Amino acid sequence: MPKERTAVMPTPLLIAFILCLATCILRGQAAQTAPPEQEETEGHMDILEELLQQGCGSAHHARQRLNQLEKNPTRWKKHNFTGSMIETYVFKFRTERFGGLNLSSSMDEKPGGGRRFRHAMNFPAELVKGNQARGVEQELVCIYIHSPCIFQDARNSSVLNNDVVGAFLQSGRVAGLSRPVKIQFWHDTVLDASNATCVFWEPGAGAGSTGSWSREGCETTHGEGTVVCHCDHLTYFAVLLLPTGALTPAQLASLTHITTVGCSLSATATLCTLLLCCFSRQWLRDNTTSIHMHLLAALLLLNCSFLLSAPLAAGAEGLCQATAALLHASLLCALAWMAAEAFHLLLLLVKVYNIYIQRYLLKLSLFAWGLPVLAVAAVFVFKRDTYGYHAISTSEDYRNMTMCWLTSSPAHYATLCYAGLILLFNTLVLGRVVVILRSMRRQKGQVWKDWATVLGLTCLLGTTWGLAFFRFGVFLVPQIYLFTILNSLQGLFVCLWYVTVHCRSKPGSGSNTSR
Repeated sequence: MPKERTAVMPTPLLIAFILCLATCILRGQAAQTAPPEQEETEGHMDILEELLQQGCGSAHHARQRLNQLEKNPTRWKKHNFTGSMIETYVFKFRTERFGGLNLSSSMDEKPGGGRRFRHAMNFPAELVKGNQARGVEQELVCIYIHSPCIFQDARNSSVLNNDVVGAFLQSGRVAGLSRPVKIQFWHDTVLDASNATCVFWEPGAGAGSTGSWSREGCETTHGEGTVVCHCDHLTYFAVLLLPTGALTPAQLASLTHITTVGCSLSATATLCTLLLCCFSRQWLRDNTTSIHMHLLAALLLLNCSFLLSAPLAAGAEGLCQATAALLHASLLCALAWMAAEAFHLLLLLVKVYNIYIQRYLLKLSLFAWGLPVLAVAAVFVFKRDTYGYHAISTSEDYRNMTMCWLTSSPAHYATLCYAGLILLFNTLVLGRVVVILRSMRRQKGQVWKDWATVLGLTCLLGTTWGLAFFRFGVFLVPQIYLFTILNSLQGLFVCLWYVTVHCRSKPGSGSNTSR
């Protein structure tokens, strides 16, 4: 029986096979352990890219990832990253050989459709002036982020094309450059100094606080299709889009002074008139005088609460909410008493005389005092966060003026509707009065007296408050000034009109319109 032969692999082939297997194993281990820094950086950047793609819901986590990379700049070492939402580039150079650096991107198509606009950065040689050690290697990290969420302040501000460009040196902070860094953004919209300005990101002081955009140290230049920023430090930069119609700090300051002076004069005049009428008991003569006194009391309350709204905004939140509720109630009451003036005037001039309305003044008081106070009290008890700190934005420096006022949009629009209906009714009554005056005095040659009467009734009925509904276009700033001057001085005008009319009237000539 033939013996079986066992196949034996030749020795050279076996040795070659073992060597190949060992080489593959060693290469695999080397691939797993060779560049830990690069692997760690790639992991952070991939996670950051994924968080940015998820939208604003993951903005907080994306910002934390970016902070981790900023706190440990060595993670950027020898690594560039290019994604659809974020790009990072690291440039290495010797201090003594650095003569400046120009970087520029090109316009291309975004993965989701649309265009990605160009941006460019120019770094002066002074960038490394503080580090004069020869032979020291510097690393400049440049970051491009295309996201509207990762740098979001409390005002939900918008930046041009959702583009944020950042840069920093690994060796430390760079600030106070005499030759600023130049950052250029391209766009295809109509922009100028009134609606766009260069800003940098200023992190929040606390761990849970959001940062804010600031323009300190940055200058803005507008060209055809470009916005050029000149900033004296390194950080994250963008072009902030300003809301239409935002006031400048100078305009806001002047309007604040005008309002303070006007409300102070009106409060003083209304208080003196009320005291004079109370001591002389003139308010007991007729309902017309009594309605005037109620209107003056409402205007006094409105002026005083408005003057307190700004100083008390620096205090406790509960006190500010109470002040805002008082201001809201006084405004509603003042508007209601203007409507009561219009209704009373309608009865006097348009309707027949000697109309009897039982408890006429009490019913007007319930309408003009009771309903507004009841509505504000209900809102304050059941939804107190409707009132609180209200910031008035400016177009520059982003230094907002804060006052105690409404913080709820539905409450704001409800107040506008309330005021609009009252002012519409008062304007119709005023128009009817003008028609009656023209028909009565057309042959008497007393046109100037008619105009004086109309102007007085305009202040009495508060029709100048209607200017609030005409804030648009080139008339915006003049309208705001006119609105502020006329309405802050309304109390003074009403007092002057009341004194003038009653000085010329005879005692005992009161109206019998109602009892």
